[in-house]
Amino acid sequence: MPNLVMENPANGHAHAAWVLAAPVCRTDVARLKPLKLARSVTEGLRRSCDGDAGYAGLLMKNPLSGAWSSEITASDAYALEELRAALEEHGDMPPASWKRTKRARTVGLGRNCTLFDEARTDAYRYVRKLPDRTAISGEMLREHVRATCHQLNAELFADPLPAREVEDIAKSIHKWITTRSRMWRDGAVACEATFIAMQSARG
Repeated sequence: MPNLVMENPANGHAHAAWVLAAPVCRTDVARLKPLKLARSVTEGLRRSCDGDAGYAGLLMKNPLSGAWSSEITASDAYALEELRAALEEHGDMPPASWKRTKRARTVGLGRNCTLFDEARTDAYRYVRKLPDRTAISGEMLREHVRATCHQLNAELFADPLPAREVEDIAKSIHKWITTRSRMWRDGAVACEATFIAMQSARG
């Protein structure tokens, strides 16, 4: 059951809302796995009540507004895994193939995942072009990732992400590369040698 239902008494159109026991982080410290799970669960919830496939999930009717007929239908908050299990039991979770559809990539939380994946792949290619791993190269990488994220955000989505979220995604990609990636830690020479070896093996 949703926690809230807000209905327009004039036409019967409504929003249903499920309250999470723990928030899903979408900032530069966010992990991608919970974000992708939240994206799939959101689609599952939409399917469970035959919701509008075009709804982007960005705006919701205010339950405190007198314009809507609002009702609290459940008081307990839900864990993402709890929602996923219930949706799977009822056959409402989207199949694995759904993740490759345009809707999964361009609506709601899917935009965060899509932008992250597209920008990080481009960033890995850019790292291979850098001559060294100095602070100057790190700053060049930061600016490249930032510009790429804003460009992709404008090109990929009919309803782009807010600028703050784009900045957080760019920051997350840059931080991971410069603090955890072997491409950065092992240096430019080792990175290029590894890349050549991988290409040769593929050939």
